[in-house]
Amino acid sequence: MATSTAPNHDSIAVLVPIKDFRQAKHRLSERLDAQARESLARSMAERVLSAAKGFSVHVACNDDAVANWATSLGVQVIWVERDGLNPAVSQAAHQLASEFSHMTVVHADLPQAQSLDGIATANTVSIVPDRHKQGTNVLSLPTGTSFEFQYGTNSLYLHMNEAVRQNLDLKVLQIAHLQWDIDTPEDLDGFLESPDSDFSQ
Repeated sequence: MATSTAPNHDSIAVLVPIKDFRQAKHRLSERLDAQARESLARSMAERVLSAAKGFSVHVACNDDAVANWATSLGVQVIWVERDGLNPAVSQAAHQLASEFSHMTVVHADLPQAQSLDGIATANTVSIVPDRHKQGTNVLSLPTGTSFEFQYGTNSLYLHMNEAVRQNLDLKVLQIAHLQWDIDTPEDLDGFLESPDSDFSQ
């Protein structure tokens, strides 16, 4: 097994894939109108970018408004040509490999995100699952591999299997503030009822 050490911050790229805020969170439409959904998506994304401070942060997108928003916050933009999370992350990972030895992919809908410190480990795939222990909220891994991203249903287990296939060490990290994402009305209700909620609509 490879020796696990924390990479230097300068060698880690944080990648946050973000689609058009106006098209985000359609599954919340029974609770929030379009303007409120856009506001929520933008607020959560800003929270995630703030949690990534200290790293080289990149937003992967194919929307001009998202690109302009990211640039206004001092974040680098990687323009991706194809729709879909897996193609977008794959294209961005290919670009980042020439400058960084490690990357941490973070979903943009984590309303409690505080910090990404301590996640990345050399020669290791580190995963922070969602609170249901099915999805992948944070995925940290070496660049320059043939790792195939498996976002979608049961992505936690698919990413774990892919780490084994790549002969990389594997860590599954239970980090509470990174495990709550908001996709469904139940997610939103549960978050707003949480004593840790600081989002007001």
